[in-house]
Amino acid sequence: MSNRYANLGNALKGLLRLSQTGMVLAQTGAGWVLGDRPPVPQLLRQTFERLGATYVKLGQFIASSPSLFPEAYVTEFQHCLDKTTPLPFSILRDVLQQELKRPLHEIFSHIDEAPLASASIAQVHAATLVTGESVVIKIQKPGVENTLLTDLNFLYFTARLVEVAFPKLKFASLSGIVAEIQSCMMEEVDFYKESRNIGEFNDFLERTGNQSATAPKVYEHASGLRVLTMERFYGVPLTDLDTIKKYTRDPAGTLINAMNTWFSSLMFCESFHADLHAGNLMVLTDGRLGFIDFGIVGRIDPDTWGATTDFVESLTESDFEKMANSMARIGMTKSAVDIQKLTHDLEAMYATFTHVDPEHVLSGAVNDNEINRIMLDIVAVGERHGIRFPRAFALLLKQILYFDRYIKILAPNMNMFADDRIAFMGENMNPLQLH
Repeated sequence: MSNRYANLGNALKGLLRLSQTGMVLAQTGAGWVLGDRPPVPQLLRQTFERLGATYVKLGQFIASSPSLFPEAYVTEFQHCLDKTTPLPFSILRDVLQQELKRPLHEIFSHIDEAPLASASIAQVHAATLVTGESVVIKIQKPGVENTLLTDLNFLYFTARLVEVAFPKLKFASLSGIVAEIQSCMMEEVDFYKESRNIGEFNDFLERTGNQSATAPKVYEHASGLRVLTMERFYGVPLTDLDTIKKYTRDPAGTLINAMNTWFSSLMFCESFHADLHAGNLMVLTDGRLGFIDFGIVGRIDPDTWGATTDFVESLTESDFEKMANSMARIGMTKSAVDIQKLTHDLEAMYATFTHVDPEHVLSGAVNDNEINRIMLDIVAVGERHGIRFPRAFALLLKQILYFDRYIKILAPNMNMFADDRIAFMGENMNPLQLH
């Protein structure tokens, strides 16, 4: 009987969510009729932000997928921020209690009710375990999973209708894209999976004898499907050069360790960290590297892996013909690619790939827009030759571009693609080759 009432409750919540979605869309449509007509990508981004968690995440998916979506949308959705007004801790306390199934005072001696961060899916609070360890608790906001399922099912149904109504639409696999988005998002609300991602990464560090990097320890007795309690790290982002110098004598060496650790993980882990912006890659007070937030990971199949290895090697060698051949292997294409013409086009855009705005370097900023601009250029060159890339390649390339920008801050004289201290993805890579 309790399951029946629970299912009925979820159905009612789903109907309420659909009605809320309809109201927002109606308001957007009314604004358009009354003359509020910004460019369509901007209008869509603003509407997504009003629709909440699912659509914010969808916007971020679009922003990180230049191989799947038009350039104007990829660029506009860079502005789709995943920061929300915090919920009162009294609401989240109920989630904690439901997940942990024990009185909270038996697990935590203190929980700071003021959040460290609040995003669309979860909120993070500092705490102390009864055993004395400083931790952070990632708590999923109530109703998020039901909202995601309702929204994504609605999007899938809409995509199927569009495909039936417009069979010659360019994006004929629109429902396939929605299905991939659904898979990615549902992983992000399963904190058991994030816990496994962290554990796998720490196991990899132990297997390879890598003591220069770490990921947070997960406290399983204080975690669940919607709660993740982790060791609290103290340090600064990889872009804070002045503070990093207080923690290590060799900022460039620290960066090399970060790169070698991540490249090695591509080979020796089932998944790779796919969100290495400065907030997720820290230099800790003891000089080690801290990799945090494993909610977004990528996976790469062997064929794409081999071609991507050749692509990175071609960058190290400035071998544009090899780059063209590897792009043709990575991409999904039904027609023959003119390798010579693609080689010429890649050589022409290579200067864009290596150019950095001096103002960004001097200010210590890593410009996401610039990184995505480069990604779009590479994808655009491929598309002119009939090549469409899988999303895993775009995720890999974005992390490499993050590292390229960190180099400009921490080691401006280093050439990432020529420095023999950096172990890329070649077959001869040694997982212990750390600076």
